[in-house]
Amino acid sequence: MRQMGLRTNRLGHIFISHLHGDHCFGLMGLISTFGMLSHVTDIHIHAHPDLEKFLMPQLNYFCEKLPFQVIFHSLNPFVNEIIHEDRTIQVSTIPLKHRVPCCGFLFEEKTGERHIKRDMIDFYQIPTWRIGKIKQGEDFETTDGEIIPNELLTTPPTPPIRYAYCSDTAYSEKVIPIIEGVDCLFHEATFMEDELFRAKATMHSTARQAAEIARKANVKRLIIGHYSARYNHKTGLLNEAKQVFENTALAEDMAAYTF
Repeated sequence: MRQMGLRTNRLGHIFISHLHGDHCFGLMGLISTFGMLSHVTDIHIHAHPDLEKFLMPQLNYFCEKLPFQVIFHSLNPFVNEIIHEDRTIQVSTIPLKHRVPCCGFLFEEKTGERHIKRDMIDFYQIPTWRIGKIKQGEDFETTDGEIIPNELLTTPPTPPIRYAYCSDTAYSEKVIPIIEGVDCLFHEATFMEDELFRAKATMHSTARQAAEIARKANVKRLIIGHYSARYNHKTGLLNEAKQVFENTALAEDMAAYTF
C-alpha cells in the first residue's frame, strides 16, 4: 500500500476468507506496523470466529498500546449473507468448497446520487441548498409554481460496480447465482488442467475451471490468481483460461485493473 501511495488510514475493514496461514499469518505484522505508523482508524476484521482466539493473545502481548481498536466480527462461511453495510457499499459472503471452512466475498457498490446538469441548474437559477435534494431525485418548483422534472435537471447515477472474490475453492457451481453478472470476478486458479487430479485432492481449481465459472455466471471480467509455486511463468494458466473466457487477466501485485 505504501509503495502504491495509498493512505493506510483509509483501511478500516479486513475480510479473511479462511484460516490457512497464507491468508491470515500476515495480520499480526500488518496491525503491528500500523501501530508504529500512527494509524488511527479502527480495524474491523471479518473472519471465522476461531481467528480471534489465536490472534488476540498475540495482540495483547505485542501490541499493548495501539492507537486504534481491533474489532472482530464473526462470520458463518457456510451461508450467503450480508456481513457489512455502510452508506456506499454492501459486502456478502460466498460459501466456497475447501478443506477448511471458507468463503469468498461479494462487494457491491450502492447506487449513488444522480448527476447535476450544470447548465440547467443555472438556467432555472436553482439555489445551492436545493441541489442535494435534486441529486436524490426530487423535482424543482420555481417561484411561479412550475414543476421542473428531475430528468431535465440530472442524468442517471454512475452504474454501481460489483466485485466477487473467490479463493480458495474447488470447482463449485453453487457460487454462480451469487456472482451472476458481476463486473469483475477474482477466482483462484492454482493449477492447470493437467493437474486436475491434484486440484481435486487439494480442493483447488484449475484455470479452465475458473473460466468455466466466469462464463456460466456471465461475468464481465475474470482475474485469476493464487497460482501454485510450480509455475514460474503464468502464460500457460492465462492461455488455458482464455480458451474458455476471453476477457481474463492475470492477478499481479500492485497492478490496477479497469472495467
